[in-house]
Amino acid sequence: MSRSFTVEESIAMTQGDWSDRQLQAQLADLRARNLYRQREIVDGAQGTRVVIGGRACLSFCSNDYLGLANHPQVVRAFQMGAEHYGVGAGASHLISGHSRAHHALEEELAEFVGAPRAVLFSTGYMANLGVVQALMGRHGTIFEDRLNHASLIDAARLCQAKVRRYAHVDLVRLQSLMAMVDGQKLVLTDGVFSMDGDVVPLRPLIDVARTANARVLVDDAHGLGVLGARGGGSFELSGQRVAAPAVLMGTLGKAFGTFGAFVAAEEEIVETLIQRARSYIYTTALPAAVAEATRASLRLARNETWRREQLRERIRQFRHGAAEIGLPLMQSETPIQPVVLGSSNAALAAAANLRRRDILVPAIRPPTVPQGSARLRITLSAAHSAAEVDRLLDVLAAYAAPPP
Repeated sequence: MSRSFTVEESIAMTQGDWSDRQLQAQLADLRARNLYRQREIVDGAQGTRVVIGGRACLSFCSNDYLGLANHPQVVRAFQMGAEHYGVGAGASHLISGHSRAHHALEEELAEFVGAPRAVLFSTGYMANLGVVQALMGRHGTIFEDRLNHASLIDAARLCQAKVRRYAHVDLVRLQSLMAMVDGQKLVLTDGVFSMDGDVVPLRPLIDVARTANARVLVDDAHGLGVLGARGGGSFELSGQRVAAPAVLMGTLGKAFGTFGAFVAAEEEIVETLIQRARSYIYTTALPAAVAEATRASLRLARNETWRREQLRERIRQFRHGAAEIGLPLMQSETPIQPVVLGSSNAALAAAANLRRRDILVPAIRPPTVPQGSARLRITLSAAHSAAEVDRLLDVLAAYAAPPP
């Protein structure tokens, strides 16, 4: 049961009294509502099996979709990069931190996604903040999907533009909202929605934006490397070029298995980000060794098409098996396969049950997902075997819908 704050505590918090006592009360409240989060300490490398607390667990919660995070070629490229460039970049890209490895990676990423140019950021969060801040003034209007990632939500808040939210992928409502305003307009959307796993209808969304003279920022963190025959993400899947009015943000720590992010767009957009994006200008560059590792993983993602084929086979296997046992799933054909259980209590209990069977799938609870939609967020990898997916399904059978 949720704890009620005293009048004195409420007044103190309103007035900004962040004493230890107040913080302790808020943490206790999170625990009472089953919303308290805890970190797991992992020993060893990422993979389908990880060691936590001395026990090997079968992991179905990593975003390492192509199984590249511990690939020998990627590891060796990182080692060689560190031997050549050292460990730290030393400064921001605009001072002395922009190495030949960074520059080569930007060119290769632009070629991979079919964009005129790309620029590296340290994280996807920083990339989204940087794009929105650099392109939008406080007098413009931002339109965003209600299920957007937190980084897009925060980017809209921090740039101080007006924000209008539309129901999930409701393009009719989006078109109506944009018709009501003049001036600068920017649409923010995930390419693959990180908690539901569905894909944005990108072609019609871009058409709506173009008609309204608006730009579109697509966060394709969970689509790149996974969707499309080449792994070009939601743009390739929809047959869209990375060109005006669209801007692509992609991350490197998911399907590519390393770390960092990039933005791809036309020359003028990328140059504007280099000149104006505060989260690019005022932060130390990624280590060049990470750039070299990513160049290796990018080659593997491009050339080893069997990884995407095997990933899709695991997705089909899981969805078919779930249907056979009556396990309700969301409409997702991506590696993100949520099992919505409703309450935080139910999600925590399910995650604990899986953990007792040495299967790692943490519970996802509000505010990450809407109230009443706490879930197990299962993610699949090309590195999972068919037997491992069958083992997961065997345990999940306990949460299947009872037969009519």
